[in-house]
Amino acid sequence: MMAWLGFERRVALCFLREGRMQTLLIIAGVAAGVAVVTYISALIAGLQANTVAKTLGTQAHLTLRAPDDRVLPALPPQAGAEITEVQPRAQRLRSVANWQLLLPQLQAWPGVTAVSPMVSGAGLALRGEATQAIALMGVDLERYRRIIDLDNKIASGRLQLAPGEAMVGVELAADLGLRAGDRFTIDTGSATESVRVSALLDLGVKDLNRRSVLVPLRSAQSLLGLPGGATVLELQLADVWQAQDMARQMRATYPYRVESWQDNNAQLLSALAAQSISTAVIRAVVLAVVVLGIASVLVVSVVQKRREIGILRAMGATRGQIARVFLLQGAMVGAGGSVLGLLLAGLLIWAFTQFVRGPDGGPLFAITLSLPTMLQVSLLATVCGVLAAVAPARRAAAMDPAQAIRI
Repeated sequence: MMAWLGFERRVALCFLREGRMQTLLIIAGVAAGVAVVTYISALIAGLQANTVAKTLGTQAHLTLRAPDDRVLPALPPQAGAEITEVQPRAQRLRSVANWQLLLPQLQAWPGVTAVSPMVSGAGLALRGEATQAIALMGVDLERYRRIIDLDNKIASGRLQLAPGEAMVGVELAADLGLRAGDRFTIDTGSATESVRVSALLDLGVKDLNRRSVLVPLRSAQSLLGLPGGATVLELQLADVWQAQDMARQMRATYPYRVESWQDNNAQLLSALAAQSISTAVIRAVVLAVVVLGIASVLVVSVVQKRREIGILRAMGATRGQIARVFLLQGAMVGAGGSVLGLLLAGLLIWAFTQFVRGPDGGPLFAITLSLPTMLQVSLLATVCGVLAAVAPARRAAAMDPAQAIRI
């Protein structure tokens, strides 16, 4: 292939060297465009990955609950009569039926990496004269750690939940004046229990830190009047983006209310979609500018090299060879600019991670320049260079050699 294009390649390089300043300027323009596209793509990908990771750091990928209580009519509707309004029924705390048997079944589903039962309900935390509303969660700690990475959320104390112990959010601990080892009382209305704080948790969300209390599963069952029950089964998946499809499959298989993390974070998904669309628009605009820049330089080159093109045609160069000369110039400019652009994008990413810091002094989030992204942008820039050269190449190939030499 290179031997076949030997003539075209030599002429293309000669034309690029003769217009050295134009060549350098357009390569710099292509490099700037490639750097912007690559940097923005890596930045948005890192931001989205960080947002999803933080969101899923405090919640399960899938949750399975008992179905809501519904009001059923005592009699079927009579002819000509219609029930226009039904008072909704107050929902009571209910256990997932046969949840012990469900655990191994759910664990066997393809893509499910962990399943954890939980008993959750509302209550009050009491210490002295201080009273705070809490979200009480009874968990099997070993199973729950596979759903939520509690090891990295310990602010103080030890990660353990023995009978009579509880782990509380750091904001709740501050409101009640608690430290690891202190005691407080949990009151759910149906039962009370004095517990000792084994650890303070920083869950990354202030509202969760202000109301979260984790206790052993059996303690929550007793406090909430649900002996042997579990109000929710939480599932962790190997691929978080399969959650919606798996939720639909489980709804069709089990008579329970199954929700994915996407169902509970609709606004987050809308924001991620908007970011992706914005990134696509930026990439399209930048690549359009790159195409126009390369095309304009090559059009000028055709005008400047009319005499040379005419001489080449008179010496026997075919129209196809002349066209390929300019197509090769576009490819060379696109490829050279993409290499420099990737280097510049790497420099921008390094500068961002080094100099842009969060409140804790560390990087805001991780940004990586992946090999697929680099290859995709490089190939796209090269293709754009070739496409930009199509019109100038056709114009050069269509020249009449006699008229071109006389000019």
